[in-house]
Amino acid sequence: MKTFKLFSLDVLEDDKSIEVPLVDGLVLNKEDDNYTWLLEAYTDLNLYDYFDKIFTEKREIIVEVKITKKENAPAYFQTKICSLLKFEDHISILLEGHLRRNKSDYSELLLDNLLQKGLEGQALLDEFKDKMKSKPRLKVKN
Repeated sequence: MKTFKLFSLDVLEDDKSIEVPLVDGLVLNKEDDNYTWLLEAYTDLNLYDYFDKIFTEKREIIVEVKITKKENAPAYFQTKICSLLKFEDHISILLEGHLRRNKSDYSELLLDNLLQKGLEGQALLDEFKDKMKSKPRLKVKN
């Protein structure tokens, strides 16, 4: 198993992104035959109802995470909540899922996003270079 620091977590739903403010978090690559990952987010208590609804409905969610530091490209995981714990001021959300390899390449997602905006030629290249440096959040198609 390999363990990493969870730097940021966003839930992607219905063409919107819900940023989860992290107090702390971990990402674990279980390195098993199923390529399973565990993500634990320790966050604000006010998100309990939101995550409890997802947990109760047993819905899968796509999350965008940055591992270790801000500059790293985001990774996308198809996950389910397997544990939701409430503490005095915070909650712990344990997600289990798989890396979305077909949508995990940030450069492809960015290029698709820029092409959909109608950019081409030098404007496309300039915007692509700028966005590759700043790594803004992108919407992921399911």
